[in-house]
Formats: sequence, C-alpha cells, structure tokens
Amino acid sequence: MVTSTTAVLCFFLFLFLLPLSINAATFQIINNCSFTVWAAWATTGPQAGGGNQLNSGQSWTININAGSTGGRIWARTGCSTDGRGCQTGDCGMLQCQGYGRAPNTLAEFSLNQSNNLDFFDISNVAGYNVGIDFSPTTGGCRGIQCYANIVRECPAALRAPRGCNDPCTVFGTPQYCCTNGPCEPTDFSRFFKKRCPDAYSYPQDDQTSTFTCPGGTSYRVTFCPGHVPKITQGNDSNIVNIGNIKLVVTIRLSQ
Repeated sequence: MVTSTTAVLCFFLFLFLLPLSINAATFQIINNCSFTVWAAWATTGPQAGGGNQLNSGQSWTININAGSTGGRIWARTGCSTDGRGCQTGDCGMLQCQGYGRAPNTLAEFSLNQSNNLDFFDISNVAGYNVGIDFSPTTGGCRGIQCYANIVRECPAALRAPRGCNDPCTVFGTPQYCCTNGPCEPTDFSRFFKKRCPDAYSYPQDDQTSTFTCPGGTSYRVTFCPGHVPKITQGNDSNIVNIGNIKLVVTIRLSQ
C-alpha cells in the first residue's frame, strides 16, 4: 500500500515538473541592418546550434531548451559561398555547431539557473561587428543595448575587416585575457565600456554587465537596432519617404 501510494505521488510530481523541464525559451532574431547578415547561435549543452541567412528586414525565431547554458547569438558578416567563410563571426559552416571567431558582438544567456532565473548579457569580450539590442518580450525585465560607432572609432591595434577585435584575440596576454586570476580594466576595455555601458568590456566585467529575468521569459535580439532607414524623395518635391512613412515638408523663407 505504501509502495503504491509513493508511486502515485511520484507520478503526479513528474506531471507537475514536466512542463518546467520542457518549457523552451523563444528567441526572435531580427536583422535591422541595411545589409545581409548570417545569424548564428550555439550553447554548451546537448542542443545543437544553428544558423540562417537574414536579409535586411528579415527575422528568424528559434526555441532553446530550458536549462541551456553558455548560450550565444551573434551576426556573421561578409560571408561568401566559395569556402572563404565570413569576415566576422565565422564558425566554419552555415549551421553553426560551436562559437564563432572574433570579432563578433555577442548576445549571451544561461536559462533557468539559480532560483530559476535567466542570466543574459551583451558582450564585447570577443570584439564588435554589429550593434545589438537584447530585450525580454515577456517577464517585465529591462532590455539592454550596444550600438555605437565602434568599428569606425576602433583603436588601430584592434582594427579588423568589418569589425573591431578584442585585445585578448590580438595580444593573447593574461592582462587582456584574464587567465591569471583577478584582472582590472584596461584602456582597451574602457574604450568599449564608454561606448556600450551595458555590455561586457573584459572577461571579469560582471558587476555592471549581467542581467536577470524569470525563467520561461521570451527574448528578442535585434541586429543594428539604431539603423536609420534610407531617406528618399518622392515624386512631389515636398514629400520625403522614410521607410514606409511619408512626410510633407514645408519650407518657408523669411522675407
């Protein structure tokens, strides 16, 4: 009788916990850039990563298993189909099975961790290639953003085609890679932090760069969130088209 009762209780406990264990997080990835990117994602868990070509204005929705850790979403740019790969964020294939190469701006996450919280951040620890907005779409949590003229203003020593490298990739020393215990900000990390205060600027920049949201939250990752649509003039000289919006412009000259 005791054994039977225990089995029944265990069965109902299993049914109660089952939704929690299979509740995947939904990530919508949007390319707001004026150019094509090849979106990619990967985790350190058993779930394989992936990739997809996104033309300007296109989006892609993925579901990532609850409990996934070491998650990253990034944009690859300057990709070719002749075997030369991508200029930034390259992983060696369209459907990424691992992390990409620097420079690439990262939207990072670990789901359903301590106290069933999601931990998420934007990171420039692997450099910068495109701006990112990383925002929860449920859960009532604040979004974060890194969008600046980092590629144009990149220090000469860190410059790369279509991106700005991190100093660890360029120099490989403990000072920049933080491989020998605690480390401090450097002039290079301050360059990134000044332009993207929410984002990781070096490996131990945790205090101001890690954010949380309840487990089960859905997210939106937007590449080039601050991109301004191309402005064109309509047939009438006083009509200006901004994207799909028409503005009537009236110019008055003082007499």
